[in-house]
Amino acid sequence: MPDPDIAGYRYTQSGLNESHGYLLPAVFRVLDELNLPAREQRLFELGTGDGSVAYELTRCGWDVTGVDPSAEGIEQAQIAHPELKLTRGSAYDDLATEYGQFPVVLSLEVVEHVYAPRQYVRTVFDLLATGGTAIISTPFHGYWKNLALALTGSMDDHFTALWDHGHIKFWSKRTLSMLLEEAGFVSVRFELAGRIRPLAKSMIAIARKQ
Repeated sequence: MPDPDIAGYRYTQSGLNESHGYLLPAVFRVLDELNLPAREQRLFELGTGDGSVAYELTRCGWDVTGVDPSAEGIEQAQIAHPELKLTRGSAYDDLATEYGQFPVVLSLEVVEHVYAPRQYVRTVFDLLATGGTAIISTPFHGYWKNLALALTGSMDDHFTALWDHGHIKFWSKRTLSMLLEEAGFVSVRFELAGRIRPLAKSMIAIARKQ
C-alpha cells in the first residue's frame, strides 16, 4: 500500500496546471520521435495526479494505465475521468507484477518527491518492456539557475521546507543520469522545458531499457 504520508498529498486544483503548458509539448515530441505503431502506443503513468495528463494522452490515441499514491488525486481522477484506468498505488509497490510491462513509462514531476529514489527508478525499469523508453521530468537545477535564485533572494521559496509532502530531492542532470544508469538504463539524454535553457523550469530525462 502507498506510504500514508505520501497518500496525504493534496491537490489545490483539478485539470492541467501551469507546468503542463511547457511539459506536455516536450513529452509529445518525445513520444512522436519514438514512432511506435498504433498497437504499441501503450503507456504507464507513474504519478497520475488527478488524471489530467492521462486524459490528454488518451485523447491523442495512447492507451494509458497509471497509479498515484494520493487518495485525493485518484478520487478526483475517477470523478472527472471514470473511463481511465487509474488507481491508487506507488513506486513502492510491485507494479510490474500487477500491471505487466509497457513500451513507455511516463513520470512527470514525481522523482523529487520520493523518499527512496532507487526503488522508484527500479520500479520504472521493471515496468518497461525490453527496448522501452522512460520519460521522467523533474525541476531543473544548474549553475546559472542556482546562481539566479541566490542573487534574487528566491532560495527559500524554491527550496521551501514548509510544503507538506513537497520536494525532498533536488536533481541535476548528473545525479539523475547516475540514478538511471545505476538501475540499468542506457542512452540517457535530456530535454529542457520552460524559460530559456540556463534558467529552465524542468528537465526531462529520456532513457532506454536494453
